Amino acid sequence: MHDQDRQSDTKKVKERSPVRAKNDMKSLKELFVIGKQAMERHQDFVFVTVIASSGSSPRGAGSRMLVLPDGTSHGTVGGGNVEYHAIQQAKEVLVSKKSFSKGYHLHAGETADLGMICGGDVVIYFQYMSWENEEFYRLCCQLLEDWDKNESSWLIMDITDETAWAAGYYSPEHNLIGLSLTDLKPLLQTQAVQAVINGRRYYSEPLVRQGIVYVFGGGHVAQELVPLLSHLDFRCVVYDDRESFSNPSLFPDAARCITGDFSYISQYVTIQPQDYVCIMTRGHQSDYILQQQILKTDAHYIGVMGSRKKSAAIRQKLLDDGFTGTQIDRINTPIGLSILAETPAEIAVSIAAQLVMIRARKK
Repeated sequence: MHDQDRQSDTKKVKERSPVRAKNDMKSLKELFVIGKQAMERHQDFVFVTVIASSGSSPRGAGSRMLVLPDGTSHGTVGGGNVEYHAIQQAKEVLVSKKSFSKGYHLHAGETADLGMICGGDVVIYFQYMSWENEEFYRLCCQLLEDWDKNESSWLIMDITDETAWAAGYYSPEHNLIGLSLTDLKPLLQTQAVQAVINGRRYYSEPLVRQGIVYVFGGGHVAQELVPLLSHLDFRCVVYDDRESFSNPSLFPDAARCITGDFSYISQYVTIQPQDYVCIMTRGHQSDYILQQQILKTDAHYIGVMGSRKKSAAIRQKLLDDGFTGTQIDRINTPIGLSILAETPAEIAVSIAAQLVMIRARKK
């Protein structure tokens, strides 16, 4: 391993990915940035992951935290007393250099942080990572390089016993890095799972889901929508013909910002069957031009913001252009679920709710 190369790579990652405290998919990416940087400083660390949970409305599996030798923690496994004890346990793991899992019983007052209304139990896996683990370092590099690509990927951990501290990363492009497994089907699911393969137990969770949300128009609603969608594990690309409204400083949560002509979007983006399109430009003509082009793609979802009167007028123009009623019916307009939204923030909530519903149905 070349430390000079490592430092150069990390500098690039630092510039793209400032560390944040939010426990969302972006912060998961940042945990790997921090882990990679720790290895470059010759520091071991521990990944602390909730691998199972029970109780009312559980959502804990997949919550993750990284603990460094000085006790500094990044991410969260739910906060409160359990997280405190998990950090202390991780410090011991750094000394013993042995991975293991441990169950915790949550009292009613401790469950809210993990989304459980009543008491319940969680199983936390403490995975020791040595800075000398070349395979894991390569895994981090590939994972970070692939993060903003429009393809699904999974993190897989061997949780069989205390001596097992291997982790793997799977993407269709690069196959499996870090582990030697031939039967991956039980592990490549849409939610966190555990499976026994050839006598060994593995934990797997999806890191990135296919599908980009293309937001055309960077106005007030978009500015409310993009951070909300990012928090809900959607990756957003913002597209506007004005640089001031397609600027990373305005949309720090966007995977990409594009300044381009609305009449020629194919010069800038390629919309895939797994993608979502939200049209919310400042004018009827731009909306119409975009719908002409988007209807020729296989986008999974098309939503257009606007009144019913405006939508009816554009529908007639599209019919005059030769599009069929069935084709035009793919468009969700007015965009979002009907929740009597009025403000940009409320409209963003209605759109986000609709996308969550569409994504859930897609599974």
